[in-house]
Amino acid sequence: MNPHQMTGLEMMQAFQKGLVPAPGISKTMGMGELVEAEFGRIVMRALADERHTNPLGGVHGGFAATVLDSVTGCSAHSVLAAGEGYGTTDLAIKMCRPVPFNTPLIAEGKVINIGKNLIISEGYLRDEEGKLYAHATATNMILRAKSA
Repeated sequence: MNPHQMTGLEMMQAFQKGLVPAPGISKTMGMGELVEAEFGRIVMRALADERHTNPLGGVHGGFAATVLDSVTGCSAHSVLAAGEGYGTTDLAIKMCRPVPFNTPLIAEGKVINIGKNLIISEGYLRDEEGKLYAHATATNMILRAKSA
């Protein structure tokens, strides 16, 4: 299984099925499970714990930022052709309330526009009852392999 020959959606679905190892950031950030992977949409589970503490003892805002960067980026990745990559050029986050410790959260990313060179997506971090903790919009640049 060569990731460079897989479409972005095929790669996301391979992660979901456990056919390829998840990236290291998944373990570091407590993003344990890729729940849904479809064209333009990704859903992951996330759990903040003591590794994500800020100096005041709460969950660091970087937890939500990283999780939302991941789901918006992965949703962008899911629309790419084989051999294409992406890079985040802009990530805007709104924290709606403090992220709780040891509470299962659901992170969803959805593509809202696909252009020639840029993909725009949005992401949500919610609890299982649907309460919103953070929202993000992201712009990702499409990175194409240079032709010979």
